[in-house]
Amino acid sequence: MFYETGQNAHGLAHDPFKAIVSPRPIGWIGSRAADGSLNLAPYSFFNAISDTPKLVMFSSSGRKDSVRNIEETGEFTANFVSHDLKDAMNMTSAPVAHGESEFALAGLRPVEGRLVRAPFVAEAYAVLECKVTEIFQPKALDGSLSDSHVVIGQVVGIHIREDAIRDGRFDMAKVRPIGRMGYMDYCDAGDVFEMFRPRR
Repeated sequence: MFYETGQNAHGLAHDPFKAIVSPRPIGWIGSRAADGSLNLAPYSFFNAISDTPKLVMFSSSGRKDSVRNIEETGEFTANFVSHDLKDAMNMTSAPVAHGESEFALAGLRPVEGRLVRAPFVAEAYAVLECKVTEIFQPKALDGSLSDSHVVIGQVVGIHIREDAIRDGRFDMAKVRPIGRMGYMDYCDAGDVFEMFRPRR
């Protein structure tokens, strides 16, 4: 099959776009509003985009609390979503009023970052402390602005739990990262195998 996205006439029960671009890591974004209230929300449009310097991005459909908080403070955390925290992560996706803490809603313990004033999930196997470099709305071909808000942050500090390290590496088989697929589907990336680049 083939269809043009302008009309989006795919004829399927659900739009397959996000299912095709998968699995996607989940950016579990911790932020603090200017009034001091805490926020924690998962974003499946999330990834690392540079190693030098270390940059990550997430994209929010609409200007939600995470984006507003980060605009106010310039700081956030990205918390690693492991299999054992999947239900807590899902709980933090609930629509709650501004100022209500998703940490409390999901029974998670917030800890303030060492280099940023944004909170992170104490139970997470790893956390990235980030300072904002850019926030923008991406453009379509016709120049119109998307409803999405892209936040790019430079990673200034990294937390890793000692029990997540084995043989000098972040142990993926232990931490079992959760990925977002299409629809309401998720995957567990704990089934790990190695592949090395070919030499010529």
